[in-house]
Amino acid sequence: QVQLQESGPGLVKPSQTLSLTCTVSGESITTRYYYWSWTRQPPGKGLEWMGAIAYTGSTHYSPSLKSRTSISRDTSKNQFTLQLRSVTPEDTAVYHCARLNKLRIGDYWGQGTQVTVSS
Repeated sequence: QVQLQESGPGLVKPSQTLSLTCTVSGESITTRYYYWSWTRQPPGKGLEWMGAIAYTGSTHYSPSLKSRTSISRDTSKNQFTLQLRSVTPEDTAVYHCARLNKLRIGDYWGQGTQVTVSS
């Protein structure tokens, strides 16, 4: 059974960097051909895909967030991490990590973590 769990601070100040970690169990993040992604949902809005890291370690980002986003991984801990720089209150959202299958569809999701950007 694949499980994903997000962790990180629930409150971030404007202009700072938001950093979240997704810990994966039940599957190695280096297993072919899975991708590991971050998605967010602002209050009252739909899901927004932010980016993903492939089993190879290559990264892919949403064009609208690419300039502020970095995704990295620690294979020894089976974790991958999201960093979002220069946050504003518009980055307030529930952030989810997920596994993307060969069809690039999220088949396993973390429960999500609320992040609020406020001074």
